[in-house]
Amino acid sequence: MNNPNENLAALGLELPVPAAPLAAYVPVSRTGKLIFVSGQLSMDAQGIIKGTLGLDMDVEQAQIAARSAALGVLAQIVHTANVPLSEISRVVKLSIFVASAPDFFEHHLVANGASELLANVLGDRGKHARAAFGVAALPMGAAIEVEAVVEVMSD
Repeated sequence: MNNPNENLAALGLELPVPAAPLAAYVPVSRTGKLIFVSGQLSMDAQGIIKGTLGLDMDVEQAQIAARSAALGVLAQIVHTANVPLSEISRVVKLSIFVASAPDFFEHHLVANGASELLANVLGDRGKHARAAFGVAALPMGAAIEVEAVVEVMSD
């Protein structure tokens, strides 16, 4: 498998500066070989990517937002948990929250933005179990929030 950092660069991407917690929680919690990454909001260079699927955002835009939130997950692992991408054994599970109108039913397609990013960066180690949820609203008006459970190679 290629080096995850090389894969990231080949995609023309880099890890963002990890977001600070917005309330009373920690961005990552580790027990043994498992890292639990708190929900990461969709963000770009201009700030939070906002929107509601089925109202003012389409699936393609939301997939880009989901990809950015997944990059936030990786940034938390590298910069906050101090674990290099190469030390990730596997992504165990993602939970993806999609701000959406009641009649929007393609959350699974939106979630592919995050899932495909992790597989492209980490190869088979990025393949994971997943749940995608439609929600009425997310913090700060974000379109997408992604949380993760990741296994690393050493305790």
